[in-house]
Amino acid sequence: MPALLFELAARNNITLPKEDPAYANEDALLDRYNRFTSLDDFLGYYYTAMAVLQKESDFEDLAWSYFEKAHSDGVVHAEIFFDPQAHLERGVSFSTVIAGLTAARERAEKELKMTTMLICCFVRHLPQSSALKLFDSSELQAAMAAGHIHGIGLDSSETPFPPELFKEVYAKAKTAGLRLTAHAGEEGPASNIATSLSVLGCERIDHGIRLAEDTKLMMKVARAGTMLSVCPLSNVRLQCVKSVEELPIAAFLKAGVKFSINSDDPAYFGSFILDNYCAVHEAFDLSAEQWESIAMAAINGSWCTAQRKSEMMQLLEDARKSLP
Repeated sequence: MPALLFELAARNNITLPKEDPAYANEDALLDRYNRFTSLDDFLGYYYTAMAVLQKESDFEDLAWSYFEKAHSDGVVHAEIFFDPQAHLERGVSFSTVIAGLTAARERAEKELKMTTMLICCFVRHLPQSSALKLFDSSELQAAMAAGHIHGIGLDSSETPFPPELFKEVYAKAKTAGLRLTAHAGEEGPASNIATSLSVLGCERIDHGIRLAEDTKLMMKVARAGTMLSVCPLSNVRLQCVKSVEELPIAAFLKAGVKFSINSDDPAYFGSFILDNYCAVHEAFDLSAEQWESIAMAAINGSWCTAQRKSEMMQLLEDARKSLP
């Protein structure tokens, strides 16, 4: 959200790039966010914006602004990705990041009755040695021991950094009992999905829209019940598809692929969770039964406790009963 970006920049005396007219004001930056040409184009602005995050309170404010908006959209459980390597490179400690995010999470549970989990993502453009160094660090290990880290992920530029480059760190995370996911099959090929499952041992796939290009793999994923976390509007904004109508939503439903509808970096794409739900419904006119199956997949594919899943299933049942 440009407003928070400019607020934090002023608070921390951070000078935004003067040579880029997009940083002239909030409106100019929001307009630029509407014109990303690719994932790498977006990532340039994403990493620049990180510079304003310096203190624990900055991370708390950022997370809280998301939780408030997600709550207003009806979200009751959120599993949040964060990229600590990008902060460590700037001299911001892992403990600072975790403390700020944890404060916001605790506030969300208390004030919004929203449960949350953190997924520590490793960035593809840095070598696996960087991921291993982070994973083995005393700060991350302490956060794991305290129950603050629930899983790991893999993000940033999918091409040309295939999943197998990070096999060792995923093996370590699995041994440590963390849950495993990875961005795959967004702008990269369907084979990245297969590799993420077979080599990294992922139990969930983020995005995964290229899965429909490999019918055999799609049927395998459907039979295994592996969930995809699909982010429709970000796929459009990053030019992975030209429109929501091009996404394989109908193909996934027909094949029995489990998937949830999610928001990816919503502050940049102007597409929070309800926006994505509405866009999918406008494009595919799904039935109440189809939406119920998507919601059930999201609940069953989440990493929260069995008790929390039961509570969310009851909310879904109550919603179903309220339909005319």
